[in-house]
Amino acid sequence: MDIHPIDAEPTSAERAAVDHLLGPPESGWQGGVRRPELDGRVALGGHAARDRRHELLPTLWAVQEHIGWISPGALNYVSMRLTVPPADCYGVATFYAMLATDPRPPRQIHVCEDLACRCYGSDDLIAQLEERFGPEGALSDDGSATWFRSPCLGQCDRAPAALVSTASEHPDELVLAPVTAATVLRSLAGEEVEGDPVTVLPQPASERLLLARVGEIDPVSLDAYRAAGGYEALRLAIQLGPEGVIREVKDSKLMGRGGAAFPTGVKWEAVARQPARPHYLICNADESEPGTFKDRVVIEGDPFSLIESMTIAGYATGCERGYVYLRGEYPMAHRILGAALDEARRRGYLGNDVLGEGFAFDIEIRKGAGAYICGEETAIFNSIEGFRGEPRNKPPFPVVAGLFSKPTVINNVETLVNVLRVLQEGGPAFAAEGTTDSTGSKLFCVSGHVARPGVYEVDFGTTLGELLELAGGVPDGRALQTVLLGGAAGGFVGPDELDLRLTLEDARAAKTTLGSGVVLVMDETVDVPRMLMRIAAFFRNESCGQCVPCRVGTVRQQEALARIVKGHARGDEVELIREMGQCMRDASICGLGQTASSAIESAIDRLGVLR
Repeated sequence: MDIHPIDAEPTSAERAAVDHLLGPPESGWQGGVRRPELDGRVALGGHAARDRRHELLPTLWAVQEHIGWISPGALNYVSMRLTVPPADCYGVATFYAMLATDPRPPRQIHVCEDLACRCYGSDDLIAQLEERFGPEGALSDDGSATWFRSPCLGQCDRAPAALVSTASEHPDELVLAPVTAATVLRSLAGEEVEGDPVTVLPQPASERLLLARVGEIDPVSLDAYRAAGGYEALRLAIQLGPEGVIREVKDSKLMGRGGAAFPTGVKWEAVARQPARPHYLICNADESEPGTFKDRVVIEGDPFSLIESMTIAGYATGCERGYVYLRGEYPMAHRILGAALDEARRRGYLGNDVLGEGFAFDIEIRKGAGAYICGEETAIFNSIEGFRGEPRNKPPFPVVAGLFSKPTVINNVETLVNVLRVLQEGGPAFAAEGTTDSTGSKLFCVSGHVARPGVYEVDFGTTLGELLELAGGVPDGRALQTVLLGGAAGGFVGPDELDLRLTLEDARAAKTTLGSGVVLVMDETVDVPRMLMRIAAFFRNESCGQCVPCRVGTVRQQEALARIVKGHARGDEVELIREMGQCMRDASICGLGQTASSAIESAIDRLGVLR
């Protein structure tokens, strides 16, 4: 796309979308388009760009949601309003899969083709769409709609899934899950279809702790939350004081639940001790790992638990500002959390004087835009700050120089909501649950070929077989072929490993990982090599391209797999895959490249495929 900073003018609708978010432009803008005579007064880049650059992604979203795509004129207008160079705006806009810089109709349907949805027939669904509507990107008869293939939408418990977005002055998004080709075709034709079903957890409420309120109370009623024990932990935290809260979290031995398993209390203490101000808190709710959906369930069903736990974390670590970096594919979670935040502010649970206790804390939602790499902690910083979501080299570490180069706490949803239990039970009591190195309970996202897919909460130490039994096992009498633990960045285990205890230490000993809690079950009907091809394609597409080992390695890995699957192997392709995997582990900047071959190599070693 050619960008002409002076000549490309935005439409009135594009200007209105930007102005609605940023407010009206200052005088001298002449309709918001930069003129040559204004060059001396409107500078691009420099100090002014740093002042407002953090608004870039939300502003691009505003255009996308109102128009359906981001035109050169819209990019130019955003550039002028935020004083960010047009090339930078274009670089950010083209980084994210959910933002389009090519013309698209206002109605777009994204159909998931990832691992769990493939287990439930998404390949056949997509084939029907191609036959009856046309290839992805084809327009409806009136030019108002089209469809696209999509990576995981985080609806694996009700696969297959699709996301419908309708751009207008009042944009609308909804999830269709489970979905059929007929429903997608009706939506493409402009018919109204029902979406965003309420998540029903398969596990009885009496067996849940973190998820006890999900499905049992109105998620946006603060009074219902308080009646069910909400905000008791915050009052305990205020009684303990910041140092007391951190002491309890350290005593609990609470480990991060996002995959890295770093001690939460150690991270909090490191930030609290930093003299530089301000401090920031980020909740990583960008769970883009294929097969992961637990954070969505928590936010949709119990949003105040996240708000309360973030308030406690902010109080303990001296953060006055918190961000929830939420997946762009979660429209219902966005609506529910936004409503809960508004209510919390109105009632004094957020703001300049929380509960009249003399400390300030507030939370802002930042909507992701379809980039798996933004699950990496430093990539989130860049995304929020208005840059491409590329990871940073470490050190410095986030606890010293994170968001806006200030000390930053970053935890995922599950880690944070565990803090409520830690304070209510006491750190030592929490540490007594589970095992010595894996304390408390764990949320697992069970999907694929099981009778009752969904989020399950079990004690650390439960075996894989016991978890699958809770989920009803493989249906219809079919045999279990394999289980993918930890998602695309995890590893496969065979049916002879169901006695594996689900703990951090047992997973490490078995040379696998719990990762973000993915348990994707595949029966005997699954073509595992084809699934590996999908995993390889996922990593190739999601690599940010910043470092050579990952940028090149993910491409070569996919090519080698394709040659094996198609019977065109050139020499020892398996050994080539291993060498590339080792190179990516040794030299990639972040975890994406370091784990890009994990599942593929585990399938070779544990399942004997590709040989």
